[in-house]
Order: sequence, then structure tokens, then C-alpha cells
Amino acid sequence: MMSFEMNDRKKIGLGLTGFGVFFSFLGIIFFFDKGLIAMGNILFISGVALTIGLKSSMQFFLRPSNFKGSISFGIGFFLVIIGWPVLGMIVESYGFVVLFSGFWPTVAVFLQKIPVVGWLFQQPFVRTVCIFGFVSSIVGNIYYL
Repeated sequence: MMSFEMNDRKKIGLGLTGFGVFFSFLGIIFFFDKGLIAMGNILFISGVALTIGLKSSMQFFLRPSNFKGSISFGIGFFLVIIGWPVLGMIVESYGFVVLFSGFWPTVAVFLQKIPVVGWLFQQPFVRTVCIFGFVSSIVGNIYYL
């Protein structure tokens, strides 16, 4: 049975994951700065490993159904490191969507329950066309909320 308690390791992992997303966002805003994007990638991966544990994260990334996403994310990370941040972010984004496609329905429910902007994500147009329909068409699975 999984433990859902929030210990210090998980708090640090969530913080690192958040900073990883933030640094990646800053790297994109600052015209694909490869240093910020690389730092964001390192923080994101280490944050995921701390949040769910090293063994679970290795099992997640090395699962046969996740090979395509893991390899795409790794190739994108390598492209960012060698100096091709735009192409690297495109490949990484594809890998990220493929890797975390199973979590999109959970994210959709979470976004709909946010107090201030949740009503926006509950609108039929936004649910099907803009966000969730686009993501599900990329992955090949159609999720009805």
C-alpha cells in the first residue's frame, strides 16, 4: 500500500519539481536560454525522483510502455545540453506528453476544482478543444471528462 503522507523528502521533491518547471519556463521566455532550460530539466528530474522515490521513478521511466517518452525526453535533454534548445524543447515536450499521458485525466479534474478559475476549465469548449482534446489527440487516447 502506498503512503500518501507528506514527509520532508516529498516536500523537497515537490519544491525541486516546481523550481524545475519555473526555470524551464524562464528559459523559454528568455528566448530559449539553454542554461535555464538545462537547469530546469535537472531540477525537474531530481524533483520527480525525490517525490516518488528512486526505485519508483526508475520503474516509471524504464517501463516498456514508456520507452518512447523516456527516449524522447532524454534526446531532447541532450539536444538542449549541446546547444540546440529549440529542437530539444520540442522533442522534450513530445516525450513529456507521452510519458505523463496517463495523468492528464487527473490533472483535468484538479484544474476543474480550482476555486477561482475552475469554472473556465469546466466549459465544454475548453474541455474538449483547447486543452484536453489537443493533448488526447497527440497521445491517441480520447479522454472524456
